[in-house]
Amino acid sequence: MRFVLLLLFSIAVALVTGFGLSYYALTDGRLFGAAQIGAWVSWPDLGSDAPNPYTRGHLTREAALQLGRAEGLQFLATTDTAGEPLDLSCTYTLSGHVPVSSFWTLVAVDSAGQNLAAPGTDLAMRSSQVARDNSGAMTIHVGKSLSPGNWLELAGSGPFSLELTLYDTTAFSGFGSGNDTMPIITRGDCA
Repeated sequence: MRFVLLLLFSIAVALVTGFGLSYYALTDGRLFGAAQIGAWVSWPDLGSDAPNPYTRGHLTREAALQLGRAEGLQFLATTDTAGEPLDLSCTYTLSGHVPVSSFWTLVAVDSAGQNLAAPGTDLAMRSSQVARDNSGAMTIHVGKSLSPGNWLELAGSGPFSLELTLYDTTAFSGFGSGNDTMPIITRGDCA
């Protein structure tokens, strides 16, 4: 009798583990192919011709159109550089450089992927409209409070993510790999 109970328990553990890991791989399998630079995470396999099986499962489940590897690369930040989650009750400063690219955009989105730009403002910060210092470094203020210089004005409340999309970039390609630096995200005041 004890043998049968142990056998049933072992089968139950195996099934729960197998189905649990399969569900995780399909719901957010991108984590297996993630590349991280500071607070920014990217999935270079998303736009490739033959992504890894976990990324392929995630793409199938989400049915989202991805940029091809030659077209661009998207980075996502859900925390600041110190590791604290991004929250709309706080202001943030992005400072530094982005990897070499022809063009880039920065947007803030909620957990459902909805753009959080304040009504009547641009939906995204674009590289063509950013003022830089003499070294080429930029400073962008993100939040609901008025800030001088480059400012991405947001509306709403709760957690959010920053999406930085690089178009026609050499990031992760081996060319110019010394330029694969990302902006530092620093938390400011919180309401």
